[in-house]
Order: sequence, then structure tokens, then C-alpha cells
Amino acid sequence: MKKTTFEGAATTVADVLVSELEAWGITLYFGIPGSSSLPLVDAVRKNPNARYIVVRHEQTAALAASAYNKFTGKIAVCLTIAGPGATNLATGLYDAKEDRASVLALSGQVKSQYAGPGGIQEIDQDAFFRPITVFNNTVADPTTAVKLLTRALRYAIIGRGVAQLSVPNDIQREPLEPAYCERETCLPTVTVAPTDEAVRAAAEAIDGAARPVILAGFGAMGAAGAVLDLAEAMRAPVVTTFRAKGILPDENEWVAGIHGQLGTPHARTLVEDSDLVIACGASFSDLTGIPGDKRAVHIDIDPLQLGKHPFAVAVWGDCTIALPRIREQVRPREDPAVGQWLAERRREWSLQLDREADPEAVPIRPPYIMKVLSETLPEDAVISLDVGENQWWFGRNFRMKRQRFAMSGYLGTMGFGLPGAIAAKLAYPEKTVVCITGDGGFSMVMADFVTAVKYGLPIIVVVLNNHELAMIREEQREADYPPYGTGLLNPDFAAYAETCGGAGMRVTRPQDLAEAVLRAVRMNKPVVIDIETDPKRFE
Repeated sequence: MKKTTFEGAATTVADVLVSELEAWGITLYFGIPGSSSLPLVDAVRKNPNARYIVVRHEQTAALAASAYNKFTGKIAVCLTIAGPGATNLATGLYDAKEDRASVLALSGQVKSQYAGPGGIQEIDQDAFFRPITVFNNTVADPTTAVKLLTRALRYAIIGRGVAQLSVPNDIQREPLEPAYCERETCLPTVTVAPTDEAVRAAAEAIDGAARPVILAGFGAMGAAGAVLDLAEAMRAPVVTTFRAKGILPDENEWVAGIHGQLGTPHARTLVEDSDLVIACGASFSDLTGIPGDKRAVHIDIDPLQLGKHPFAVAVWGDCTIALPRIREQVRPREDPAVGQWLAERRREWSLQLDREADPEAVPIRPPYIMKVLSETLPEDAVISLDVGENQWWFGRNFRMKRQRFAMSGYLGTMGFGLPGAIAAKLAYPEKTVVCITGDGGFSMVMADFVTAVKYGLPIIVVVLNNHELAMIREEQREADYPPYGTGLLNPDFAAYAETCGGAGMRVTRPQDLAEAVLRAVRMNKPVVIDIETDPKRFE
């Protein structure tokens, strides 16, 4: 076990926990310090490799930790106080739970002698976190602290979810010699290999299909090369879920785009006409909209996902391992007609997106914003996407090259974009990091723009400012309700950015947008681009 030399006298429980986390390669913490977590915070301060990003609201901490895992596969820690600090984590931790992101919540707790009614900021944190977590416990004995921490990390990694450990303030301060601690074995990664029988059955089902289609989900993001190898061997088109947008560049000859409500028409046609869907790391959400009667070969690392959709063959395994093995056994095909048909449909769709991107309309239309962002952002940019109409337009109109993005998937929580961008810049300091958000989502978490300024994180926040909760307005219209409660009174977001110490630009004319984005990319400071846009769709 790697050991850290601490300043001061005795090594405490808090010191040992932070050192143990470092041994696992976990050194990034998000949160707000307070009385019940002071020893843990001081242990982070004393550890030369640990970094504590102090945010303005604990929801930001949890959303950032969730995003960090979505982008990198690594764990970040939410380090907060008992009571309100812990409860404020809930939305971000629920996002991690729903999207199967591994996160550790390390929460302070009141002194153990005050456990029970009457402690200031005391709640039953075990009960509170129970519905959110895959592991949840409180350290009552210093000698069990390391064992509980390592068990929490194992659960977070293997269970791909939230682990929570509460540590009473007095326990944190207890002296502890790490050599006498119990610990469990470190498991930095977990992979699952499919059985030979499952691989053979999958290959036979694929060989027996006349019109197979590959459905790539978020679980296949690490297997992009294997997805493409299988598509080329089978001459099969690739449709994706929303969260897997960009697994391959949109211009790739086998990519048909997103399937679902905001997907491409040819993706929908391909799935409707198919006789087999090869689902790779896809969870068959209602938004993806795969018809329930479609035969499927379903490949997933989570056995509980298998069977959510009726399958011809279920393959329990990591896509990075399973897909190459299946590819070795499937029969190569020659079918030039599929590629030709797909190329023509892709050209038609590109022309449709160009027609939607009106370069003259004022206020600036969202399709034009996405066209400009597609053309001006670096090909390897990292994008954190918020929830709302901005998300709808990104999914439909942004043309991915080699960018990657993350979002709040199943929970669909507004406010994800800015914390996600902070996490992305910490993970990839050399890359251009962009938050695409709306005025509703940004205003929920805008206090933490100053966090990006404080820590020197040059992110670009693109605000689609339509003065509306535009997605809700559209939902009201579709349900035949009049617009109500959706209008927003917004501050000057560009001026706010300047006040925080960043840079702000306000764009009202379409001809000014590209230059504003290019300027922001060149700046070495956090930037808000406040774009006056239109809440209407195709009215």
C-alpha cells in the first residue's frame, strides 16, 4: 500500500482514508467544508496529491462527480457535511444512480455521542441515502474505517453506482495506524467476458438475419472500433441511442444517426425494416423507441439489463470483449446496396439540416446555432450538455466529428451542463471544454461559474437564451394547454460572467456567432456566450 507522509503528530482516521483513496488513484474531491467534515477536509489539505474543488452548492458537487465518471470512468468524491450538505447531494447522486455512474459520497456526521434526536445538522444519513446507493454505511469504529471505505469503492465500481460513507466528526479525529487496518482487495476495473456458447449463438443469429442493424448504446462507447469492425464485416448500418451520439463520427459511412424522437428518419426506417437488432450496451429506454417486437441480440455488461427487451440471444459481457469475439465468428457479407442507400439518405439529411439553419433569422434560430458550433468547435472538444430544448437541438442538429459529450440521461435533470463542464476541464485540461445549456438550466447553477474562475478552468458556456422554459412550453402546446409558468426574467448573463472575473459575450445577430465562438476558444479563461434565440420550433 502506498503511504503518504503527513505533517503534524498522529495519523488520524481522516488522514488514513484520504491516503487510502490516493492508493486507489482517487484524488479529486468536490464539496463544501463544514464543522462535521473538518478533519477530512484537513486531511485533503495535507495530502499533496489530493485536490478539493469547493463549489457553491452541493448539487454541483454531485453532478460534477457523476459527470467525471461518465467522461473518464474514474471515481471522484463528494466531500460534504452532515445534514443539509448531505441532502443537497441528492439530485446529483440520483443522476449517477440512474445513469450507472460510479461515485463516492464521503459525508461528515455529528459526533457519535450525540447520535439520535437533538444533534444540530443531524439526520439519519443511512436511511436518507439508502434508496440512492449500492453501498451505504457509517463508520462507528476507527479500526473498521478502511475496510468500509474499500468495500464502498468495490461496490461503486462493480455495482456501477453511488457508494456513501458517513464518518462522525470525532471518529475522523481518532489516531489510527494504517498498518493495523483491515482492508479489502483493490479492484480498479471490472470486465466480463461472454461464454463461448453465447458468442456462437449471437453469431448464428446474425448470420441468419437478412437485414441486421447495429444499435450502439452508451455501454459501447469504449468499444467504438469494435462496433465499426462488426458493421464493416456485416455491411450493417449503425444507429445509436442519444447518449451514444458520437461513438463514431456522423460522417462515417455506416452511421445512420440517433434512433428515437429526435433521431434521423433513415435510422427509424432501418430499424423498422430490420429483422434483427444487435444492441450493444443499450438499455432500451422509451426515448430510444426500439419497437418491442424486434428480435435482438443484446450484449451488455449488466445482466439485469438483459431481458428488458425480448431477445433472440442474450450475451452477458463487456462490449469491448464480446464484439471482437462475435466479429471473428460472423460471416462477412458483400452488399453494396446498403452502403449506397445509406450514403444517399445521409446526404439528404445533411441538406435538411442546412435548410433548417437559417442564417438570416433574428432571433437566432437554434438549428443555426448548432450548425455554427458544429463548424467552429475543435474536432476533439469535450461537451457537457444540459437538459431542455438545447438538448433537443443538439441531438438533432449538432454534427459530431471526434467530440465526446455527456449529459443527464435517465434522470434528465436541468443544471447538469455547468458542473459537467467543470468536471470535464479537470479531467481533460488540454482540451476545449464546452457547456451547451439553456437559460433555465444555467440559471439553476450559475453561482458555480465563479468556481470555474476561481480554479482557472477555461470553459465555454453557450447559453441558448430564449427567456422561456421552452421544452415545457412545447410540452404544454403538444398537450393542448396554453403556455403558463414558463416565462423567465433573466439577468444579463454576459455581464454576470464579467462580474465573476470571466469573459462575457452577448450575441444577437447570426453573422456574429461564429466569430464569438472562435474568440471564446482562443481565450484562456471561462467564457459565457449569451445567445438571444427563439423558443419556437418549426412554427
